[in-house]
Amino acid sequence: MLTVTRPVRRWAVLGGAIAILLCTGVIYAFSVFAGPLRSEHGWTMAQVMLAFTINGAVAPIPMILGGMVVDRGGARISILAGALLFVAGFILTGQADTLTELYVSYGLIAGLGQGFAYSGCLSNTMKLFPDRRGLAAGLITGGMGAGTVVGAPVAERLIATSGLANTFLYLGLAYAVIVVVGWSFIRAAPEGYTPPGWTPPASSGPVVDVSWSGMVRTSTFYFIFAMLFLGAFSGLMIASQASLIGTSMFGLGAATAAGFVSLYSACNAAGRLAWGAVSDRLGYLRAIILIYAVVGLSMLTLVTGHGRVAFTVGIVGLGLCFGGVMGVFPALVMKSFGPRHQGANYGIMFTAYSLAAFFGPRIAADLSVANGGDYTKAFVAAIILAVAGVLVTSLFARSRTSKEGESRSSLPPSTPATGG
Repeated sequence: MLTVTRPVRRWAVLGGAIAILLCTGVIYAFSVFAGPLRSEHGWTMAQVMLAFTINGAVAPIPMILGGMVVDRGGARISILAGALLFVAGFILTGQADTLTELYVSYGLIAGLGQGFAYSGCLSNTMKLFPDRRGLAAGLITGGMGAGTVVGAPVAERLIATSGLANTFLYLGLAYAVIVVVGWSFIRAAPEGYTPPGWTPPASSGPVVDVSWSGMVRTSTFYFIFAMLFLGAFSGLMIASQASLIGTSMFGLGAATAAGFVSLYSACNAAGRLAWGAVSDRLGYLRAIILIYAVVGLSMLTLVTGHGRVAFTVGIVGLGLCFGGVMGVFPALVMKSFGPRHQGANYGIMFTAYSLAAFFGPRIAADLSVANGGDYTKAFVAAIILAVAGVLVTSLFARSRTSKEGESRSSLPPSTPATGG
């Protein structure tokens, strides 16, 4: 394990982590695979979507366990094991002939692998950027979102030319090579790392250091948990079924719909970087409230609009905001509870994402089936949750009015400070 006095090439570590998450990010292109899986095997869409649900539901297990490994200096082991496990599950998905095999390969194996890789890359890299938390979180999670930008159109073309099984195989082998190359740049973050020439600003207050057991006893934890669930719900709903929404409600062809999946993923990646930078300037809570507002307006556009223009506006807004949720919340958790236990803390907090992954796609799929492929009722449900998100975040911010500002804290080191 590196020591604090030994130089760390933190930008090289960041680059390696982004390369790895570019591969695991193809998980969000599931809507491109869902249709072919249904057609080739005769499964219902609800049955196919359960694989995506399982994938998200198992995420807290590797996030928490992997986070504990990272917090003890084992980032390289956790990241490599997770990335290769994801590759194995992805390749095996192409060989699945039964629903059980699909659920085990894509849902369980790929889900566990993705969680270990994501947890390791995110938590380890953020510890190297105490001076730019929002930006670092945006860049690292942006790599995850960008994976679908390339993966969706390539997968769609390969499915048409080489078949479904070969698509999973060819992409999986390519990802294996990229993962190993990216991993060669990964180094464990030294405990208490401070970039050369940088000192924490006086306004940041004393260092916060709260373990998971202390975190779950605070009201801050439950506020952030609820905010993360409400923020991730709509994004996961669209990520899992963007292609199907485009073809069933807006009259798009399969190839065009796949292009919109890439557009959504590009906005997802850009949103992680953009909202991360915004949160560094405006404060995390203000940024989150703005995210909820844009989500509500984007969903309203999908409900009231018609044709390609309305679908484009909705997809762009929701993609940017889902990226913002994934980029802002890791930094908010680190600000609130400190960097030392970030791996385990964010892993536990991430169970909110898993709940959203369980309910979002299922509710959307069930409501669309009940309404002949119309997702309007699912969109209305998402609007209601976005409004709830604004209210919860505003209440959380109001409970901190004793502070001079979101970025200022006078709490003792053992007490979590909610970040602005």
